[in-house]
Amino acid sequence: MQPYDLDGPLQEDISYAPLSYDARGRGSYLMRMEPGAETIHHTHVSREEFLILEGEVIESDGTRLEAGDWIVYEPGTDHHTRTETGCLILGLDWDPSAD
Repeated sequence: MQPYDLDGPLQEDISYAPLSYDARGRGSYLMRMEPGAETIHHTHVSREEFLILEGEVIESDGTRLEAGDWIVYEPGTDHHTRTETGCLILGLDWDPSAD
């Protein structure tokens, strides 16, 4: 795992491990959020999908997701994600309109 700074400044309580990425910066990764961590509010330019592997997350709209849950963020989705318990997430970031 390496320090997480994809949405701006370094966030010490979040780390990630890139698994596979293409030349456009799209691919898959693991992300670990420590208890109390929260991503910076951001807007998606591509499609992002999460599979919660461990723990739980709470979306900015109040949706709670637990291990085994899957969520899709379409391009233009504006949100942030937080966790009270800590979590491990498999993320897929891709562009459904790309050839």
